[in-house]
Amino acid sequence: MLTMDALRRFGANTEEGLGRCLNDEGFYLELVNMVLGDAGFEKLAAALEGKDWQAAFEAAHSLKGSLGNLALTPIYAPTSELTERLRGGREADYAALLTEILSRRDALLALREG
Repeated sequence: MLTMDALRRFGANTEEGLGRCLNDEGFYLELVNMVLGDAGFEKLAAALEGKDWQAAFEAAHSLKGSLGNLALTPIYAPTSELTERLRGGREADYAALLTEILSRRDALLALREG
């Protein structure tokens, strides 16, 4: 189960995220759990694998918004970088950024599983 302390140790700016959730800790934690299960992570990976740069951009951009609103900085930062790189729609090697995003998401999932 995720806690505010675990999220702080992970590097999330929980004060910022809570502020966007009217300081409702339960609501904030619910939203964090929802974003961890977001199918956008898989859509992003599949789009990059298929070299569908537009779909990859759209998935990354959507995730960036959710992660940013919740101030999940360790996942947000590489997602934001990937979004900006994809904005031009050109082919490049995005594997390292995708690996970083997924490994940080997995680390947060592991905290949730406890």
